[in-house]
Amino acid sequence: MSGSATRVTWRVSATLKLCVAGAAGRMGQAIIQEATAKGHQIAGAVDAAGHPAIGKSLRELGIANSDTCIMGPDNLCDAVADADVYITFTSPDAEVLNLPAVAKLGKRIVLGTTGLTAEQNQIIRAAVETKVPAVFSPNYSVGVNMLFKLAEVLKALPPDYTFSISEIHHTAKKDAPSGTAVKLAEIVSNIRGYTTTVHGRDGISVRKPEELEVVTMRAGGVPGIHDIIVAGPHEMLRIEHTAFDRNVLAQGAVIAAEWLSKQQTPGIYSMATVLGF
Repeated sequence: MSGSATRVTWRVSATLKLCVAGAAGRMGQAIIQEATAKGHQIAGAVDAAGHPAIGKSLRELGIANSDTCIMGPDNLCDAVADADVYITFTSPDAEVLNLPAVAKLGKRIVLGTTGLTAEQNQIIRAAVETKVPAVFSPNYSVGVNMLFKLAEVLKALPPDYTFSISEIHHTAKKDAPSGTAVKLAEIVSNIRGYTTTVHGRDGISVRKPEELEVVTMRAGGVPGIHDIIVAGPHEMLRIEHTAFDRNVLAQGAVIAAEWLSKQQTPGIYSMATVLGF
């Protein structure tokens, strides 16, 4: 239309219609179960090409009391057609292909995928930020987002206090350090002036003033443990967040979707904004 901008109006309702990517995976199932427990509808479900769950309903798979069938990525547009919000915790390669298409359809987005390269992150942000309201977060836990806020407060500690970060996750987790640890490292580096990150030590390796330590461990089925360790000459402060299971992430993702349903301005928001921190 000449001389005027097109404004997209998103539907806002108490009961949301959601499309969940990675629907048959552990995280996808947790999100679906959290959403349906709160009375929301699963309008669409997607999983990776070739996944054995494709073509089967959520009811058949024992995930939810719903006849919604899981579709492959080739049918992504059909899967999100009736959804208010698209929630995705999948893989970086999948997000680069899928999120631009979802944003083009005017669907709000909750992104929880970690391990994105700088280039992948740039591609996704460019495709989303001017088109739809979206929440991007490396961790949707309420407690972890409070941990991010507490990390900022630690700026007040004396300059001779050194910071370290540790994280433990299950053996199936692919990216290391975790997205949460990367975010913590970014916050700590900004407030303390660290310019180098060290991931473990071996042999003679004296810590240098410009170094931030970030240690990664993979063990069993641990959902996630993150620690900020701050030590001065005569004392140590340790702040730890422990996730009991991935339901805490599903809970936060659904909270983010509910918050997004009320947003009309396109942009990429943080979980801190969602929670009002």
